[in-house]
Amino acid sequence: MALKAIIYKAKVSFSDLDRNLYGDHELTIARHPSETEERMMIRLLAFVLNAPENNDLGKLEFGKDMWEADEPALSQHDLTGLLMHWIELGQPDEKKLVRVCGRSKKVSVYSFASNAPTWWAGLAGKFTRVNNLTVWQIPAAESQALGALADRSMDLTITLQEGVLFVGEGDRTVEIKPVKLCGAE
Repeated sequence: MALKAIIYKAKVSFSDLDRNLYGDHELTIARHPSETEERMMIRLLAFVLNAPENNDLGKLEFGKDMWEADEPALSQHDLTGLLMHWIELGQPDEKKLVRVCGRSKKVSVYSFASNAPTWWAGLAGKFTRVNNLTVWQIPAAESQALGALADRSMDLTITLQEGVLFVGEGDRTVEIKPVKLCGAE
């Protein structure tokens, strides 16, 4: 018998003080049985950081990457179905990145393992001519602390100021300083 996904509900209040953007999201997240809470929280964070101001160019949606290898963790399609943004988590292989960079207007990767710089160093030279790829590393200790905030019902406040994220849930707060490994933005 196959294990079922675990459902999480998150109310997120997001303030991006760097760009003067604010938003509230009520999210339902299906966590695959093999997905850790840490990875799920990175997925939630990637959603909040990339959610468009409005849905005029399509909305950002959670993908089925844990169920289907050729699916993204998150994606945004415009109203005609054109792939606007493909978001991966972890350390995708070179072939997958090459393929999705050719298919999408924008590709983002959020890596959260301590060996992310080593992984990216092996690939970086192969993507020097790609201008639609951004790779971020969430430091391992910070992503683990973020994972510890996971609960089946969450009420999160996330603030981005001067490139630093503050994620709060009740009286607990995690500070995250993402490191850009690649990208022009």
